[in-house]
Amino acid sequence: MQTPYSAVTSDRFNRVLRADLAAGSIFQSHAEQIGLSSVTLGNGNVLHAPCVIDARGARDVPYLALGFQKFVALEVEVDQPHRLQCPVIMDATIPQHDGYRFFYSLPLTATRLLIYDTYYSDGRELAREALEQRIRSYIDDNGWTIQRICREEHGVLPIVLAGDAEQLDRSASAGVPTVGLAAALFHPTTGYSLPDAVRTADLITRAAAAGPLTTDKVRQLILETVRSTWQQRSFYRLLNRMLFRAAAPSARYQVLERFYRLDVGLIQRFYAARLTKLDQLRVVIGKPPVPLGRALGVLSERDLLKQEGIGSP
Repeated sequence: MQTPYSAVTSDRFNRVLRADLAAGSIFQSHAEQIGLSSVTLGNGNVLHAPCVIDARGARDVPYLALGFQKFVALEVEVDQPHRLQCPVIMDATIPQHDGYRFFYSLPLTATRLLIYDTYYSDGRELAREALEQRIRSYIDDNGWTIQRICREEHGVLPIVLAGDAEQLDRSASAGVPTVGLAAALFHPTTGYSLPDAVRTADLITRAAAAGPLTTDKVRQLILETVRSTWQQRSFYRLLNRMLFRAAAPSARYQVLERFYRLDVGLIQRFYAARLTKLDQLRVVIGKPPVPLGRALGVLSERDLLKQEGIGSP
């Protein structure tokens, strides 16, 4: 695909943000308690502010039915040029384990690669040592020789199959406003949260330019964002149910195999979470890559919630 690809390392992200943060910003501190106008830190210090926002990341939420994208990655320096000219987004020509499995390779320099062993799995358990060994085997199979390992990554990201909108709304309507993964503000099919985080930060920044921020004011902004985002992305949750519930784990790759034969513009809009109605029709039209009976059985989001024991009291 002739699509530009950008990436940012966490080290550079950290440096750029720190350069813009106000003097006196606090790092490496744990928030023990969060209130509407105060935060108690792990050392006992209490910070007071008219606006408090909870951006502490993912946590278990009882109103979402989830699958998981999990991965281990190694950034390696190899002894000879690897000859990859562009990123390899999904190499599924490998044995399928624990759901849909693929390798994802980013050429950073002529001799440096970032290689992920990634799984779309039903469970969140991550066998880090086994996956690292599989990456080493993949490197050997490609004829590369590791000169040194620069760093390692691992993660388990939520993939939303269904959710109770009333409980989500209730959670967003009370207390301190929550953003990020805990507010379901992430791409439903990839689990990536950076684009939604940027949009949320931009929303709050524009609100601040119009007048002083308060916890209640930001809560209302986030509530509206969560509601509209949840409604707009219902189609993604349907596709996720097709992938995780209609397709057999060892055959999930066939769903993505079919998807990547579609128009490049559609694929771009999919990852940007901006599919049009015509795009949605194009995705589902034709022979489904999953058994028809199982596909029909996962159409209803509410039915899956009942099966998972999730629902408003």
